[in-house]
Amino acid sequence: MVLSVVDLHLPVMEKEVLNYLDCRPDGVYVDATLGDGGHAEAILKNLSGEGRLIGIDWDADALERAQSRLKDYADRLILVRADYTGMEEILRKAGYSRVNGILIDLGASTLQLMAAERGFSFHHEGGLDMRMDRRRSLTAEDIINRYTAEQLTEIFFRFGEERWSRRIAENIVRERDRKGAIESSRELAEIVKNAIPARYRRQGGHPARRVFQALRLEVNRELENITEVLPQAAESLARGGRLIIIAYHSLEDRLVKEFFRGKTGRCSCPPNLPCICGQQADLKILTGKAVKPGQKEINSNPRARSARLRAAEKL
Repeated sequence: MVLSVVDLHLPVMEKEVLNYLDCRPDGVYVDATLGDGGHAEAILKNLSGEGRLIGIDWDADALERAQSRLKDYADRLILVRADYTGMEEILRKAGYSRVNGILIDLGASTLQLMAAERGFSFHHEGGLDMRMDRRRSLTAEDIINRYTAEQLTEIFFRFGEERWSRRIAENIVRERDRKGAIESSRELAEIVKNAIPARYRRQGGHPARRVFQALRLEVNRELENITEVLPQAAESLARGGRLIIIAYHSLEDRLVKEFFRGKTGRCSCPPNLPCICGQQADLKILTGKAVKPGQKEINSNPRARSARLRAAEKL
């Protein structure tokens, strides 16, 4: 049986996203990480002919799949191939200065992970690419074969929170010096596995999971991109507009949490001194703690397990 895009791509926490977006039928919304269009389809079903959804993605393959999936809503859909860090410019070109809601889902789609040639997965034999936008030059293969052991250690520890980052980095450098360039995802996964002491290999999923995650974040500058887009997203909301972020990595979630807190008008002056910072609240946080998927959803979509949703409203 051949599975369709709809079968393969299950939007994470769809009900929660719609609840926090609180869509107006005639509102203007942004799906800044369109992916295969799952969340976008759910939002479009809640819009009238006067409503609009702007879908942004830097992956040409994902945009093509989403366009096919969302063809019945073409009259209220604007698709843009771009990096979401240009959000304000994207909205300006689309004719909007303020919108009623923005969704940013920071996860890679199932279809991206399943495409062996993209190199995102340690389960498939493929090249070490990992670029979301293949117009960019830096690939995971470049990093693995050009970076020093110290640079690799830093990436694996910082972005993957990998306990054995130094051992893994040194093993990678040793293997590439011995055998030549490392070019395939399975080859890298095996090198990583062999660097981790045997007693720890069965803990926390596949031994290479954290390294592949770290490489993806480095190739696509994902943490830097989050830092760049959040102020633009908050500025682009109309009063009462909602900003919804779904993160899958503790570092991503921490950036979102700290940004939201910084926009609530909390005084930043030293304690026990008069307030002179003049902080004013721009956002109201709608999620006291990050919202997590329920067990039923995790059972039907295991990739949702690490998802954390945070939402805020423009004041």
